[in-house]
Amino acid sequence: MSAWIRMIPEAEANGVLREVYDKVTTPHGTVDNVMKAHSLRPHTMEGHVVLYRSVLHNPENTLPLWFLEVIASYVSITNQCAYSLTHHWANARRLIADPPRARLIRAALDAAAPHQAFAGKELALLGYARKLTTDPGQMVRTDIESLRSAGCDDGEILEVNQVCAYFNYSNRLLNGLGVTTEGDVIGYYTEDEEE
Repeated sequence: MSAWIRMIPEAEANGVLREVYDKVTTPHGTVDNVMKAHSLRPHTMEGHVVLYRSVLHNPENTLPLWFLEVIASYVSITNQCAYSLTHHWANARRLIADPPRARLIRAALDAAAPHQAFAGKELALLGYARKLTTDPGQMVRTDIESLRSAGCDDGEILEVNQVCAYFNYSNRLLNGLGVTTEGDVIGYYTEDEEE
């Protein structure tokens, strides 16, 4: 079992569900459990994948994809979401393409001490993502002003805001339904894309 609720296998999908499964197929040619969790309500799956792709895989984003994957991983660590962390840390590690640096980053994130691996605007953005995840009601204008002072522009702030907001949504979907990675191909990228 890969979730606490029924997920319709790809082989049993037809009609609208089959169409939506075709839209959410990964570069590996599979449908991840994060999407199958929506199989009883395909319209929510369709909305989910549009949001996911716009937040992480839109070419208009200006922050490096490896860093957005680090933000995703930090939010998932903070929320104790093993599913998202497994997938998105694999992505971050591959995109960082420097194993010692990746190990340093992961240790810093696990310790909730990003200052051990980051400085400047990257550190400020990680702090913002953590506060937005743990204390959303405590966000204040000075949080944004501090990001600007650290060298972030408003577009970069929005990108991190959206990655953080998306992963808080996704983490709650996954944790709330007991979705596991059983049967998933871990990570988004195919081997060709990693090279």
